[in-house]
Amino acid sequence: MPVRPPGIPAPMGWHYRKSTRVGPFRFNLSRKGVGHSVGARGARYSRSADGRRAMTFRIPGTGLSWRRPLGKRR
Repeated sequence: MPVRPPGIPAPMGWHYRKSTRVGPFRFNLSRKGVGHSVGARGARYSRSADGRRAMTFRIPGTGLSWRRPLGKRR
């Protein structure tokens, strides 16, 4: 592994995500596939393109949130 001099940041990878909303549903398109989520302001259930599931609770306007992963991948 090459040694990086102090003060030089590591290169960042590129990410792509496109999100489309239809009512309370959100579809997320990424390189890995299609993920989806459903919920209202403050609470949301989501499943990522690779099968991970999570519940997210937020306090709107504060930037505070709590995310709980659910179960194993299917």
